[in-house]
Amino acid sequence: MNTMTTLGTPLSPSATRVMLLGSGELGKEVLIALQRLGVETIAVDRYDNAPGQQVAHHARTITMSDPAQLRALLEAEKPDLVVPEIEAIATPVLEAMEAEGLIRCIPTARAARLTMDREGIRRLAAETLGLPTSPYKFCDSLEELQAAIDGGIGYPCVVKPVMSSSGKGQSKIDGPADVKVAWDYAMAGGRVGPGRIIVEGFIDFDYEITQLTVRALGADGAVETQFCDPIGHVQVSGDYVESWQPHPMSPVALAESRRVAEAVTDNLGGQGLFGVELFVKGDQVWFSEVSPRPHDTGMVTMITQWQNEFELHARAILGLPVNTALKSPGASAVIYGGVDATGIAFSGVDEALRVPNSEVRLFGKPESFVKRRMGVALVHDADVEKARVQAKLAASKVKPHTA
Repeated sequence: MNTMTTLGTPLSPSATRVMLLGSGELGKEVLIALQRLGVETIAVDRYDNAPGQQVAHHARTITMSDPAQLRALLEAEKPDLVVPEIEAIATPVLEAMEAEGLIRCIPTARAARLTMDREGIRRLAAETLGLPTSPYKFCDSLEELQAAIDGGIGYPCVVKPVMSSSGKGQSKIDGPADVKVAWDYAMAGGRVGPGRIIVEGFIDFDYEITQLTVRALGADGAVETQFCDPIGHVQVSGDYVESWQPHPMSPVALAESRRVAEAVTDNLGGQGLFGVELFVKGDQVWFSEVSPRPHDTGMVTMITQWQNEFELHARAILGLPVNTALKSPGASAVIYGGVDATGIAFSGVDEALRVPNSEVRLFGKPESFVKRRMGVALVHDADVEKARVQAKLAASKVKPHTA
């Protein structure tokens, strides 16, 4: 197992250099955590002035799904670690360069490839590892989608592009009238344009959680798996709108959640933090998805844990010890852009911060959309339900508007 045994000084010949592929709000926090450990950072994104580029030592703008552009950048920069932060990356380049010994990809290039598309990770979980999942079919046409529904998936069901991020292109089908609408929405929301979708039978779950799972080196130099307390969350059209930690679970369901999370992350391998999404009903647990990186619902850990998910990821990938302990229960709520504009302004931040035990993070995204996530409100409280109410209140105080 490769480990980082020393940490250098940024912008010097001794520097430990880490490149993030994708530099949104999650990447920005990873970059900050790395910089606090004296790491030289390179933030890559598809557009200029992405949140992470605003804080990194170096900013690079390329089309990361273009194999030639990605390889050229990696060969020029020669980072010690390559950390994918989004799905839309030319992962065959990462696999080839890792095999050639030219890069070390976090957690592994194979994990980046498998998790960038829902087909790879679903087949791994259900067919290779035998983990419980919803019934599913992959379809390449509207006709195949209808046949899958009629052939056993049934109504209601959920349609998602095999490649998308943050719930884009995801919708629920309640009956025949919704099928074409869902297909068209999935085609518009996929990362690689028109193509393949997954249709899943609807699980009548009680709640869904994110089980943050960390693979980090123990005192003996071997990889150990550690877990954060479960994170409850609400999603609308596949997009996270609020989360809280801890989410109450039965001991049986919690143990099963961790068994499933460990099985998936053991197979993916490497070091780092994984966000494993699970459906839970009573003591039953179903695997949904996994991200081999910090998770949007895990932003709540910025106020609930001694080491938030970004610090855990940074430490784990550098070979440093981690601590997943909870500091206080708490909650997060999303602050949306509200308008389609560039360079917007925010009022009401002072009012938000008057909510007891609150914090606000504004991501600095240069362009706003009505439903784009532009910030998050965070609240800690001994009572997690009170924290949820207060986090939503704080988020509602922040008013985006054109400057």
